[in-house]
Amino acid sequence: MIPRYTRPEMASIWEPQTRFKIWFEIEAHAADALAELGTIPKDAAKTIWAKARDATFKVERIDEIERETKHDVIAFLTHLAEIVGPEARFVHQGMTSSDVLDTCLNVQLVRAADILIADIDRLLAALKTRAFEHKMTPTIGRSHGIHAEPVTFGLKLAFAYAEFTRNRERLVAARKEVATCAISGAVGTFAQIDPRVEEHVAKAMGLEPEPISTQVIPRDRHAMYFATLGVIASSMERLAVEIRHMQRTEVLEAEEFFSEGQKGSSAMPHKRNPVLTENITGLSRMVRAYVTPALENVVLWHERDISHSSAERMFGPDATVTLDFALNRLAGVIEKLLVYPANMQKNLDRLGGLVHSQRVLIALTQKGASREDSYKMVQRNAMPVWRGEGDFQTLLKADADVKKYLTDDEIAEKFDLGYHLKHVDTIFKRVFGAS
Repeated sequence: MIPRYTRPEMASIWEPQTRFKIWFEIEAHAADALAELGTIPKDAAKTIWAKARDATFKVERIDEIERETKHDVIAFLTHLAEIVGPEARFVHQGMTSSDVLDTCLNVQLVRAADILIADIDRLLAALKTRAFEHKMTPTIGRSHGIHAEPVTFGLKLAFAYAEFTRNRERLVAARKEVATCAISGAVGTFAQIDPRVEEHVAKAMGLEPEPISTQVIPRDRHAMYFATLGVIASSMERLAVEIRHMQRTEVLEAEEFFSEGQKGSSAMPHKRNPVLTENITGLSRMVRAYVTPALENVVLWHERDISHSSAERMFGPDATVTLDFALNRLAGVIEKLLVYPANMQKNLDRLGGLVHSQRVLIALTQKGASREDSYKMVQRNAMPVWRGEGDFQTLLKADADVKKYLTDDEIAEKFDLGYHLKHVDTIFKRVFGAS
């Protein structure tokens, strides 16, 4: 985790003290269940809670023990015994380390997902507000980076809103898929511990029992979780790149908010660079980079090896922390985005009416010209305009072949901008609902 790109709430999920607190809760809840089953004394379970519930675990002490034992869970249990006393012998009865590690990881991922869902909600709210603000603000639609036909800036934002609505649904599903608990023993057979202990711990930790585990919870669940984060990152970058293109000097249809006192360049005082969306692009690449190791972690030897462990210790915190930061940065960009409708109109008019070429093409075919001849007539009048030689409508009206099919008024009618925007309301209802 890099402090520059880290928000405190998400970072706290991955702090050692939080992790040890979750480990303790898993062990203590398991002790409660074992006590109810008569496997350990009830007083022992009560003592475990009483002695350690509010304890601050000494990370340095656990690290010291681990340097000798070379085992993190054993180091923690040794330190826990120093806090709890003799009753600590009833902790971890019939459990294996992965019961603690995997259940804890899934608790952390669920908590991280809750924060990320809230982040997406903030972004969705910003996109909706700005989409309705610019619902009918005309701008040029581009394909291959080239002027195509008119759209509205509101439609661009509505497109992003729909995309992040899908991402929210994906993240909710990924959260549910990863929210499982395994307290099933050394190879998942419950040989040394009753399945009811797992059920109790799962309920207490807000999880569901894993239907079948080996020594670990199946990593296809985690692969789907981090793949979902990767998809969200790609959606962020798509929107960020759109804004970056719109901020280019030659376009300047929108730009990031530039605060008083902000500096764009150490050398050129005039610069206002899209640094936030460029930053989001870079962070998105990092989140996606963690998808591959998550997928590769699905493949483990037999009931378990630890090839997944080192990778997860890195990408678990890094992917969630990075995505959290980037989503909030993107929401802020949209909330404060500077939009320039006059420049949008200027760019829309830049090609002298060529954006209406398809309407003219269709009109000619409807009046009896073949599609091939219609295309030739429109294109031969469009190319001079593309080179900056004249106005499209004027050239069409002067073309004798075109005039065989269309009157001047009929040609002029094909240059109505509103024609392209007549279904904006329909699209908005599809995206945002009737309200």
